[in-house]
Amino acid sequence: MFFMTEVKDKEVKELVFSETKIAEKRDLEKDFLEFLKMISPGTSIRSALDDLLNAHMGALIVFENEPSKNVIEKGFKINAKFSPQKLVELSKMDGAIILSNDGKKILYANTLLFPSVEISTKETGTRHKAAERTAKQTHALVIAVSERKNKVTIYWGDMRYEMKESSEILRRASETLQVLEKQREIYDYLMANLNILEMGGLVTINDICNVLQRLEIIKRISTIVKRYLIELGKEGVIISMRLKELMGNLGKDEEILLKDYLDSREIEAGEMLEKMNFDFLLESGNISRLLFEELYDKPIFPKGYRLLSKTKLLDRHIISLVNTFGNFNTIISAKNEELIAIFEKNEMVEYFNKEVNKLREKVLMGKDMR
Repeated sequence: MFFMTEVKDKEVKELVFSETKIAEKRDLEKDFLEFLKMISPGTSIRSALDDLLNAHMGALIVFENEPSKNVIEKGFKINAKFSPQKLVELSKMDGAIILSNDGKKILYANTLLFPSVEISTKETGTRHKAAERTAKQTHALVIAVSERKNKVTIYWGDMRYEMKESSEILRRASETLQVLEKQREIYDYLMANLNILEMGGLVTINDICNVLQRLEIIKRISTIVKRYLIELGKEGVIISMRLKELMGNLGKDEEILLKDYLDSREIEAGEMLEKMNFDFLLESGNISRLLFEELYDKPIFPKGYRLLSKTKLLDRHIISLVNTFGNFNTIISAKNEELIAIFEKNEMVEYFNKEVNKLREKVLMGKDMR
């Protein structure tokens, strides 16, 4: 299975770097994605934009915020509830159309925009220059519909996004989902291998880093898919369902894995992984140096939280076992007279031994332990 890891790492790297420039600006992205929801398929605004494209009409649309009022010379006051038909009809007039910030009302039509001409712009057309400069100056959401090129461009701050057809987004989302599925297969294999190693006390730092690396890769690819889902709106239901199946409880898996091997540093370690540059992340040796500050192949023992959580033992008993014996291998090899101090009754000690035997059997048989 490890040949899959080598083959797919390059594919994953290319995917993430080619599709997620905005993901590096996470604070801005969250707000921008909220705007994208407003124009996703199935929304009124998207219907209006599609109608404009089909009619080969141009338009300049500004979502009003407080700073944008300073660059707008208001034309005709409309102040009416938004509808696609109204927007299309008003686009027949020159000038920009001003919508409320939530897009629910059409405020003005036939307005002029006066952003600073000193603001740099890469656009060539008058409409698109005004749109980009207004977005940069006011941080308002601005949409420019090109009559000649028959395309929609969205501006927000320094961001520029070209709206794509749903079929194109769906194709990209499907391709990305296929990469995610392959990465999940690798992760499941690594986890099954880790279960066996933990049961035999043979885990090295390298084994843990390989699992953590795959988890982070999966999380970052899922972020790309989620971005596509926002752009797809109601048309992304099936992909959304598959994404939930693939992700499962991976977030919880990472938390308990870090708790097992880094204990009090689990939160700090999680933050370090999240902030890692993707190129840096692809070398698992970097993870070992950053998180463990130890040799790559040094043996390491789990506390036991993860595997014991796969049994029917109570959480308080698991915590007591870890606190008393220190690690998983000491716990499963403990004698009955040592266990009685935790479980208090011989029946409970017997129950513990049965659960451990069941766990060992599942691990050795390679059964699904999600």
